[in-house]
Amino acid sequence: MRRKTRCAAVIAFGASVLLAVGASSAFAHGFFRDFAFPSPSVFTNQVLLDGSSLSHQTTHGSEPLTNPDDISYGNGHIFTCFQNGIGPQGQASSTGNLDSTIVELTTSGQAAAQWDILGKCDGMTVDPNSGLVYATVNEDANSSLYTVAPWSGAVTHYAYNEPLPHDGGTDAISFYGGMTLISASAPGTTGSVAAPNASFPAVYQVSLDPSTKVATVTPLFYDEANATLANVGPGFGSTVQLALTDPDSNEDVPFYAPRFGGEFMETSQGDQQQIFVAWAGTPWQRLSVLNLSASVDDTAWPSSPWGAIYTTDNGADTINKISGPFRLAMELAAVTPCDSNNAPATCPGPGYPANYLGQIDPWTGQITALTVNGPTVHPQGMLFLP
Repeated sequence: MRRKTRCAAVIAFGASVLLAVGASSAFAHGFFRDFAFPSPSVFTNQVLLDGSSLSHQTTHGSEPLTNPDDISYGNGHIFTCFQNGIGPQGQASSTGNLDSTIVELTTSGQAAAQWDILGKCDGMTVDPNSGLVYATVNEDANSSLYTVAPWSGAVTHYAYNEPLPHDGGTDAISFYGGMTLISASAPGTTGSVAAPNASFPAVYQVSLDPSTKVATVTPLFYDEANATLANVGPGFGSTVQLALTDPDSNEDVPFYAPRFGGEFMETSQGDQQQIFVAWAGTPWQRLSVLNLSASVDDTAWPSSPWGAIYTTDNGADTINKISGPFRLAMELAAVTPCDSNNAPATCPGPGYPANYLGQIDPWTGQITALTVNGPTVHPQGMLFLP
């Protein structure tokens, strides 16, 4: 759980006052740009864990772990999921492997336990209340959900209660306001209707029945819902209709964030948008959309100068630790240019580099590339620990 500081409370209070008294968007943006978003620092990366140092058993023998994706924290340890070459609909890897591997490790990078689950693990998060690890498999189709109890090693598999109405798979998981929220990824993959579509949910609220092993889904909002344009500039504050084609990662925005604090955030990766949901799951639910200058995956807001970003590098098969100092509540993101809907078939390439660490200006959506010294890292999943 991220800590809330007195300074953070001042920032959040300042934001509320500026908006409440009707301050101009230009003044508000200028205030926060100068106060909360000074020029970026230089950070340092170190490789914490190499997947080749771990292995799992397949029908062909022992294989090293590859392709780590989501990363989370709970029970005093870090958890991550290696996809091991599985396809987005659960297709076997080139070696015939069908299992992803969830790994529990210490903050110093020592593996403590691991569990195999059938399918490609895309979303994975630790429930801060129960301590259970939740994992979704198969982001495009044939999707289902697992829970793992680290203290006993028990793995439970849940099937969804119906064919998913967005004709796709499931991805990132967040626990927000007592709800389990899961991204409805790859809409229109398995059906005859293409995305975007007004009938396709973008996020599901999911409830589990341990007795029947069924996960029941209820839409939180839809791919063509109305939202308020959040970018400062032309059209700021106007109502727009979303046209989401790639709901992917999601986050609980911490209360100390200078904008959208305490809201739920869904990232539509290919569309280069972040959708913020205030009062999620209530009759007063409302959406805001921030258009980004590049595609992003996971997002993190440092709560301390001296913590670290723990990130996965899907191509290098590593877990990395990026050290600061950080600036309070700077919005950091794993920038993924090749995952944009506009990216060329051959990528990386000119104008579309490999993944990098970036800072998002939450008022304009502009992303600044940050300098990271040490071994090269291409972030994907991200976790900040103070």
